[in-house]
Amino acid sequence: MTEGHNLLGIPETRLPQDPAAAQLEQGVAADQVAAAHPTSSLAWATLAEDALADGRTVEGYAYARTGYHRALDSLRRNGWRGQGPVPWEHEPNRGFLRALAALSRAAGAIGETDEEQRCAQFLRDSSTTGARELGF
Repeated sequence: MTEGHNLLGIPETRLPQDPAAAQLEQGVAADQVAAAHPTSSLAWATLAEDALADGRTVEGYAYARTGYHRALDSLRRNGWRGQGPVPWEHEPNRGFLRALAALSRAAGAIGETDEEQRCAQFLRDSSTTGARELGF
């Protein structure tokens, strides 16, 4: 099985370039980027990762949940129908995958085990490479 197709033959989803990515790469603070681009899953994922790294678990959970839902909206607008590959190799997909990973970690940190496991499995189902890169 390749990264681009699952056993059902569902084509992979490739999100469009996230305009927030360039600002984040230039070092603009993630909170400023999220305020300027509130639909950016990458900006929210970055906020979530930073909050979790600083021990601000509930804040990280909220950021990750926001990034996850923004990503679902974008995936649906781009043809995703609730299943199928979302490859890590396509860089614009990484905001979704990172938000999903952060949500799994944050859920685990607050004892929401079912959500932690569901998100981890969703990540692995979406991108085996992404799951590996993100430590799942």
